[in-house]
Amino acid sequence: MDVHLDGSRGVGVSRLEVIEGPSGRRRRTKAERARIAAESMMPGVKVADVARKHGTTRWQIYDWRKRIRKGNLVLPESVAAFPFFAELMVNDGAVDAATARPASDLEIVVGDVVIRAGADVDESHLTRAIRAARAATS
Repeated sequence: MDVHLDGSRGVGVSRLEVIEGPSGRRRRTKAERARIAAESMMPGVKVADVARKHGTTRWQIYDWRKRIRKGNLVLPESVAAFPFFAELMVNDGAVDAATARPASDLEIVVGDVVIRAGADVDESHLTRAIRAARAATS
């Protein structure tokens, strides 16, 4: 049997997935939807890649993310512990009194881990440090 998806001639399909059931649609639980949406929210992850991986559209994932924000979907425990927003604290003093050295430009607290970085820190290096701290506190 020769199958063409887009109507073009001479291009066959190497893999075809048939979804059974009356509607021919995938049925996902709320937990699956939340897990997929949470995966798309991780730093450095592209929604299109997650959609392709799970056989859905990026618009569907955006809808699930919106439902998470509204409280209609609940994030899994493994992801809910990650802070989406960090508290910003401004230190007016130019010198840290405890160590008598200049204060860091940036201080990030992840669980019991404190990450201090200067203004010249590379973004990718800081991202790796935050991920390592999250993995250590999990």
